[in-house]
Amino acid sequence: MTKSKINKELTPEQRVGLFQALKARFEKNMNRHQDLKWANVQAKLEAHTEKLWSLHEMEKTGGEPDIVGHDHETGECIFYDCSAESPKGRRSVCYDHEALESRKEHKPQNNAIEMAADMGIDLLTEEQYRELQKLGNFDLKTSSWVKTPASIRKLGGAIFCDRRYDTVFVYHNGAESYYGSRGFRGSLRV
Repeated sequence: MTKSKINKELTPEQRVGLFQALKARFEKNMNRHQDLKWANVQAKLEAHTEKLWSLHEMEKTGGEPDIVGHDHETGECIFYDCSAESPKGRRSVCYDHEALESRKEHKPQNNAIEMAADMGIDLLTEEQYRELQKLGNFDLKTSSWVKTPASIRKLGGAIFCDRRYDTVFVYHNGAESYYGSRGFRGSLRV
């Protein structure tokens, strides 16, 4: 992705649409955040408008962000991509820039690490991915790159997860690989 100056301000219409989508999803999935009230979440979002652009990017790329936790020490709401399958607008990407550059031909358009950074979000870790799977059944047909330990990445690999046979699996692949059914899920703290 070319680095250009991106306007990270939402239009009034985008802002209204984002709040409507987040509120509807919040109310539909109360099992993910039973101890929270939407009015408090909305107040927090309005106090941290710099995070709205990232949530909008999560939404725009098919992530269906929702609150999956609340940090009682910092007061932050924790959003994860909660789409049933790996976000459609973030698939067919290799793991990171190094992997992208290592491909001699048939390069993907982007990579998960830089794309997440450009969106202002973090890739889920394996632990976060497993926590997400306790809230529902995700990635039954797709898979998602997760933050790979440096020791694995140093050797050329990267890890991804999915859910099959009612079990969460962690796999490895060359970091330069990419598939139409593999994307990545992100997290954002507000």
